[in-house]
Amino acid sequence: MSMIKASSLMLTCALLMSGATSALAATEADYKTALAAAEAANKEAAGLRNQWTVTAAAIAAAKKAAETGDFDKAVASSNEAEALAKASIFQATSEKTLWKDMQIR
Repeated sequence: MSMIKASSLMLTCALLMSGATSALAATEADYKTALAAAEAANKEAAGLRNQWTVTAAAIAAAKKAAETGDFDKAVASSNEAEALAKASIFQATSEKTLWKDMQIR
């Protein structure tokens, strides 16, 4: 599997997992937990020098939704941000070794 296909597959899986929602309404505590996880993953991506701008946008959307009291949307955006950050971490770590497998033709 090529590096691009692997990254695309990981991102797709992460985004699908972030779309899973519960039947119960989200609370402010749920939002804070989800946001903390997203920010931690984004900080890890920053440490790998591979932050994605879409992750920052999802975090901003989560904060904006929380300000208006829409915690369902805030949790969903936080989960999306976490999934994006984890995908960027996967990309950074896999590219550290996969580039060696490339052949110059």
